Amino acid sequence: MRFMQADRDTCDTLLPGLRAELAKLPLSALEAEDSPAIELFRAHGGPNLLVPKAYGGLDASALDATRVVRVLGSLAPSLAVATAMHHFSIGTLFGIADSFGQGTDLNELLLKRVAEERLLVASGFAEGRSGQGILSPTMEAEPVDGGYLLNGSKKPCSLSKSMDLLTASVGMRQPDGSVEMGFLLLPADTPGVSVHPFWSNFALAGAESNEVRLTDVFVTDNQILQPPADLLDDLSELQEVGLIWFQMIASAAYTGLVSALVGRLLEQGRGSASDRAAVAVRVESAALLVEGLARRVMDGDTGNDVLAAALVTRFSVKDLLADTVRDAVELLGGMAYVSSSDVAYLSAASHALAFHPPSRTSTTDGLLDYYAGKPLVVG
Repeated sequence: MRFMQADRDTCDTLLPGLRAELAKLPLSALEAEDSPAIELFRAHGGPNLLVPKAYGGLDASALDATRVVRVLGSLAPSLAVATAMHHFSIGTLFGIADSFGQGTDLNELLLKRVAEERLLVASGFAEGRSGQGILSPTMEAEPVDGGYLLNGSKKPCSLSKSMDLLTASVGMRQPDGSVEMGFLLLPADTPGVSVHPFWSNFALAGAESNEVRLTDVFVTDNQILQPPADLLDDLSELQEVGLIWFQMIASAAYTGLVSALVGRLLEQGRGSASDRAAVAVRVESAALLVEGLARRVMDGDTGNDVLAAALVTRFSVKDLLADTVRDAVELLGGMAYVSSSDVAYLSAASHALAFHPPSRTSTTDGLLDYYAGKPLVVG
């Protein structure tokens, strides 16, 4: 079997034609701010990858999803990173829909459209900000006649230019002064929603990671879902599941990015056979770690222990990929580095896996407490 053959076969089965279309374009075009990659992803059904079959989606397994994302990461890293947030949002949204039950406006008016219209969903959740869970409110809803006004911002917010919907958690002020959590799914063209430049790095510029700002955005009661008290435990579990999925998908995306370097090395035959094999083994080890996590998710094992495993997987994958990049760049040689920007670009972009939430530093105490016998708390 050729390098990444199983991943390519899975991608071609679930999203036929997408890989071939991306492969026609140079990396520089796919990674630019005006990259066509996201619209190609939409046109080939990518937004539906993890949408449940009951809603008309592809209902990909966790394992299949990681393989598809690895392929996308190897061809268009910005696309893989940007759509990781779409996949996270999709998983969270449909998990919330299941918790609330059928018949809500969120379910009937919008979720069914996600698959039918191949809508892209951006995330306004907290995403592991220090001291906050991913579902913690990021803005507060101010009561006004007929509904609420929302003010706040999310930066960086991937898919900011291409998003059709924005998910967010909002704080709902109660008569006693307390703040309860609500969930919002907002069309991107809602008056008061605006996008502002934020990302200043050339690496992953195609991920559209700008600031999304909400300024006096009016919403009605029906647009915000407030969970009853008896669902709070379910939402806590949903938060853990969301974090597990995000670590898994992000790890797959960057494993794909580094696989692009390894693929070039194998094709060009640079270095000794033992050197090339060592690099290939290292990146495949990262891929197998991600697949192992995916198989646990497929088995329905998504509790606190697997959250710890997901963090360990991502941090281990990050270390494996860093070593792989170092050796692959050296073996590819100076001419490969200076004759094209691709090698330098992939090397630079690979480091961003360390910056996705939650960071290694922020989870140190939580992991140590977990290994001492306590539940893992990420915050």
